[in-house]
Amino acid sequence: MTWRHIAAAVALASLAGAAATPASAQAKKTPVAAGAASAAAPAGSAIYAERFRNVCAACHGDDGRSDMAGTPVLAGQYSFYAITQLFLFREGRRKNEAMIALAKPMTDADMRGFSDYIGTLPPVPAPAPATPPDAARMSKGLALAQQHKCTFCHGADLAGGQQVPRIGGQKHDYVLATLQGFKSGDRPGYTRAMTEALSQVPVEDLDLLAYYVANLAGK
Repeated sequence: MTWRHIAAAVALASLAGAAATPASAQAKKTPVAAGAASAAAPAGSAIYAERFRNVCAACHGDDGRSDMAGTPVLAGQYSFYAITQLFLFREGRRKNEAMIALAKPMTDADMRGFSDYIGTLPPVPAPAPATPPDAARMSKGLALAQQHKCTFCHGADLAGGQQVPRIGGQKHDYVLATLQGFKSGDRPGYTRAMTEALSQVPVEDLDLLAYYVANLAGK
């Protein structure tokens, strides 16, 4: 399976629920049927909110941010990005035994349910550091982010959007591990964008770039 096929499969999975009911059929719904459908959506949301608290919160936190080392912040992430990562875990493309075990039995509906719920989690700022971020390192990190086009895709505030993750305020250790993974080729993406971008970044600059990303106060 090529990365283009993976991206297409993810898009199809995220749209499968909507595609199951043709637009023409939706337009012909009676008020009673429309009301029943609108009532079903909150019910489904509540189910996955509860499943998130029971399954995901132990590592990721109830609000999507925990203090567990190496665990990414989900608060403020986008549903399209979340479903992409769940798909990669389900297919064994991303290497994390715990996440692969959780994602393997997920149906497409499960992936949509979890990712849609994650998409409702508002951003949670990082705890205030004991000391303010080093201004010189932040300046150098910003220069690196601009030089290597990080801000082109993720935005000047690194808030991302849709299939591009919010990385501003993400944990330093997780960002560094992610950058190293893309740099080495161990971390797959649904496109080659990150691998190609990181191929131009010297290894010694990865920690500085991660420092900047983690300490940037996103919106």
